[in-house]
Amino acid sequence: MKKIFVAMLITLSLGTLCFAEETKKDAPGAAPAASAPVAGQPVATNAPAVAVTTPAAVPAKAIEDKGKLKANPKVTIPIFLIIVGATMCVVVWSAKQTKSASDFYTAGGGITGTQNGWAIAGDYMSAASFLGISGMISLYGYDGFMYSVGWLVAYITVLLIVAEPCRNAGKYTLGDILSFRTNPKPVRAVAAISVVSVSTFYLTAQMVGAGKLMQLLLGIDYKIAIIGVGILMVGYVVFGGMTATTWVQIIKAGLLMTGAFVLSVLVMLKSGMNPLQFFRDIATNERIIDHVKLLPIYLKEVDAGTATADAGQRFLEPGLFLTNPLDQISLGMALVLGTAGMPHILMRFFTVPTAQAARKSVIVAMFIIGSFYILTTLLGFGAAINLSPQNIIKVDAGGNMAAMMLAKTLGGDISPFIGDLLLAFLCAVAFATILAVVSGLVLAASAAIAHDIYVNVIKDGHADQHEQVLAARITSLVVGVVGIIIGIAAEKQNVAHLVALAFAVASSGNLPVVVLSLFWRKFNTAGVISGLVVGTIASIGLVMISPNMTYPNKVADDAKKAYTKLEKDIAEGKIKPEAMEKTMKTIDDKKAVETKNRGGKSMLGLDKPLFTLKNPGIVSIPLGFMAAIFGALLFPSKRSEEMFDELYVRQNTGIGMAKAIDH
Repeated sequence: MKKIFVAMLITLSLGTLCFAEETKKDAPGAAPAASAPVAGQPVATNAPAVAVTTPAAVPAKAIEDKGKLKANPKVTIPIFLIIVGATMCVVVWSAKQTKSASDFYTAGGGITGTQNGWAIAGDYMSAASFLGISGMISLYGYDGFMYSVGWLVAYITVLLIVAEPCRNAGKYTLGDILSFRTNPKPVRAVAAISVVSVSTFYLTAQMVGAGKLMQLLLGIDYKIAIIGVGILMVGYVVFGGMTATTWVQIIKAGLLMTGAFVLSVLVMLKSGMNPLQFFRDIATNERIIDHVKLLPIYLKEVDAGTATADAGQRFLEPGLFLTNPLDQISLGMALVLGTAGMPHILMRFFTVPTAQAARKSVIVAMFIIGSFYILTTLLGFGAAINLSPQNIIKVDAGGNMAAMMLAKTLGGDISPFIGDLLLAFLCAVAFATILAVVSGLVLAASAAIAHDIYVNVIKDGHADQHEQVLAARITSLVVGVVGIIIGIAAEKQNVAHLVALAFAVASSGNLPVVVLSLFWRKFNTAGVISGLVVGTIASIGLVMISPNMTYPNKVADDAKKAYTKLEKDIAEGKIKPEAMEKTMKTIDDKKAVETKNRGGKSMLGLDKPLFTLKNPGIVSIPLGFMAAIFGALLFPSKRSEEMFDELYVRQNTGIGMAKAIDH
């Protein structure tokens, strides 16, 4: 029966791609939204509008049809099918290995440290990282690189605080760790709600990113792309469980590193493999200089007389994008601490056989992720040199297609086919990247519902292996279907704030209670519940009144500024006759946008943000810790204190790990 279902999944998935190719009829090459937002501060949605001047003579083979980037379907579709086919073969093999709840949730604890390190890297290096950070660097230089540092430093927290203790003290989920010495039912219920919330926020952003990416690159209909991703992720999780998800993540990480490495070599060849020449090319590039001169922050520095370098050198200095130091600190806190509280990352430590393997997996992941972000730095700066920021903005306002454009341009310098091949490969890798991440998220959410809620709360722990696996598969299917529905419904929504929500909740709600559960003797049920509830509500509430949300009046004001500037240019004779028709159409469009949004309110009925930071970490993380501490002190529990010694021994030695939550 499993083989029949898997065969149906393969047929549906491949059919989705083929049908999409046949049904696209001159679909627009450039979607208005970002391919996938980067955590905390989305690239596409928050990137300031930069005036685009007439392009100088730069390599721009990636730019076709007046600012459209299109992949060659004759090359792209076969590569897609090969990758999808290979991963579905993994599912068929994994389905045979998945017989118990332990197999489904943790691959039976049989993943090695090295394999788990690659899988963690695959789980963590999302399409937002690959496309968003390289794009940010191509438009804002140094700040994009500094943005990526937070992702790497985050794993030091994971290594030093949670990797080994979580592996030794837990079994399948976050609820297992928190319920060891507390009242299991209420703690598991609240923990499950938190896990599902974080997973849903992040899953929705990834699903929308998948749809926009395929729409942008291949002209595939958004809904078809979402359904295709959904079918595949459901297949990976429902039939293969953690084993299939792990190997999909490993395959994807290998492909992503390969693509980034090849493209980075091509970038460095342009500068003679000389790092000094590479940065000299950046600082002296006329198009980069023109771009920086039009950035609002640089204009303010010039007006105030505080500009410390010429525009080219300024591109290699901080402050073009991350202009608010407090916002940088808040974002850094959310990234560094939020990673250690992300449920799909925590689950990975239950898949290894020993604590030593857990530590090794983090070190391997840090090495891979660090190497990857070095490569994205080369890609971002390489795109700025070889494409120009102005041409990158033409294709996508947030720069998220910079790496894709670079692949087609540099490959096209060798031959048109190589350009198409590189672009097709990176398209397929970005697609596989999203699949790997959403599969991990679906597995984490379904584990929270099936294992924590159904098995341990509803069934009071009395469920045989067959019933547990069946519950896990049914919930995975339901979560996957819900993910597809939400992804389709959110097509025209700004989902950037969902990524901020995911990391904010993980850092403000999950992390405080995990750390205090593992290391504070007096921590108890009241502390867990108050920490999770206050941290989650505070982080969600602050994001909902932050600049991440859409404020229609601000949209209207920005549109008015844009068309007023164009009308002034027309009056001063700055618009060429051949561009007049296009300019008038832009003015009409901007006026329509102003009319549509003027007088509107945000989702919470606000005209402007009440909380000015884009990420609430600097406020919500301390609130989560304080609530957890005060809750535990106000309602002390002698039983929780007495059981701390047993938990302490388990988390440091692994003794009794298999029975850690069977009480």
